[in-house]
Amino acid sequence: MSSLCPFAKATTGGGGVCPMKSDKNSSTVKSNKNDSSSVCPVTGKNNGEEHKESGTDHAGEESPDPRMVPAKCPFGYDSNTFKLGPLSCMVCQALLHDTSKCKPCSHKFCKTCISRFKDCPLCGADIEGVEPDPELQALVDRFIDGHARIKRSLAGGGVEEVDGKSKVIYEDVSMERGAFLVQQAMRAFRAQNIESAKSRLSMCAEDIREELKSAEDNLDLCSQLGAVLGMLGDCCRTLGDASSAITYYEESAEFLSKLPTKDLELVHTLSVSLNKVGDLRYYGGDLQSARSYYARSLSVRQKAVKEHPSVASQVIDLATSLAKVADVDRNLGNQDAAVEGFEEAIKSLEKLNLDSEQAGLEQRRRSVLDFLHKQLDSK
Repeated sequence: MSSLCPFAKATTGGGGVCPMKSDKNSSTVKSNKNDSSSVCPVTGKNNGEEHKESGTDHAGEESPDPRMVPAKCPFGYDSNTFKLGPLSCMVCQALLHDTSKCKPCSHKFCKTCISRFKDCPLCGADIEGVEPDPELQALVDRFIDGHARIKRSLAGGGVEEVDGKSKVIYEDVSMERGAFLVQQAMRAFRAQNIESAKSRLSMCAEDIREELKSAEDNLDLCSQLGAVLGMLGDCCRTLGDASSAITYYEESAEFLSKLPTKDLELVHTLSVSLNKVGDLRYYGGDLQSARSYYARSLSVRQKAVKEHPSVASQVIDLATSLAKVADVDRNLGNQDAAVEGFEEAIKSLEKLNLDSEQAGLEQRRRSVLDFLHKQLDSK
């Protein structure tokens, strides 16, 4: 599972701005760039609603617009940095999942995380037992719901008059929630808390599916769902559930196939999903099926290179796909086709000239090239 956000192309570079926000073509509602994420699920309040809409403060400066005042959470949640305070697990650094309490010290962690330890990671006390903490887990669940909300766009007239006072209207926006859940999932995945990652990604996928019911042709939502489904496939693969992994990868490819092939990032993600299905079929012994998926990935990459012949990463991807197809051909007894595939891949890589600024790609090119030469030498 990649540590990069699947929607990195939408990053605005503002540091605290979520990289998974939909762009202007998305059907979801946008927040103002200065808005915070929501009311706190515990207090049900935000600090800005009690201020007057206009006027000056005691220093003579213009007071902030009440519709722009960030909501504050007593747990220290920051919508820009996703700091979770006591709702995070100190082991995986992600939102608590299956919250469990150590006995006798009462420190709390994700169930999966704490199961790896004999001593409490926080205080060092011997762990005599672990028990669920449903109260804290319920608060975590409320936290997710509460911070999946943003202020409605002012341009959309999202401020109502209640008893002569302005009232900010909040409403759910699944991609805001999705950004949060995907970030937590990636943290959990890196820390090997796969169940937590899978749970958060499943919630995100459900949100996007719900959005798609009323926006079937929204390409942003399709690309986001395709990326999330690919991550779910990675989780299942890591857990050893090859069947579910294949299902997720295939569905990911289905959604990504609907998108324009001009976006190289999406082309890469699509081809990787197809290759991962091929890998699972290959190691499962179904060589014909594996070759079918490798060939589909190869076709996607051939089109990409034809349209973008100067993009080095696409050429290396193409050579990798040629190698995968050739390897299966050799295992199926098609030696001539295998040699032809390996040689074509070698030619494409040897013609590729990389400058000093592409050191990472050069290392990858060399690695694939060495593999290809070894395959020919071993025939």
